[in-house]
Amino acid sequence: MEKKEKEIKFEDKIKELETIVNELESGEIDLDTSIEKYTKAMSLVKECDEKLKNVEEKVSKIILENGELENFEIE
Repeated sequence: MEKKEKEIKFEDKIKELETIVNELESGEIDLDTSIEKYTKAMSLVKECDEKLKNVEEKVSKIILENGELENFEIE
């Protein structure tokens, strides 16, 4: 099974999201384009949120000196 498109870096998704937000806030694009941009932005938000959740799971545990995993909590 082939990937449809190359994986876009998290930082690039955030930059694209910022660009879309700026375009939407400018009020200089028509309604149809605004809807397309909004839909793309919501997709990017979902992808970024999923990535952050995955990273959070990975860093929420630390490996002790004996190799055991322990939950990592900041107090």
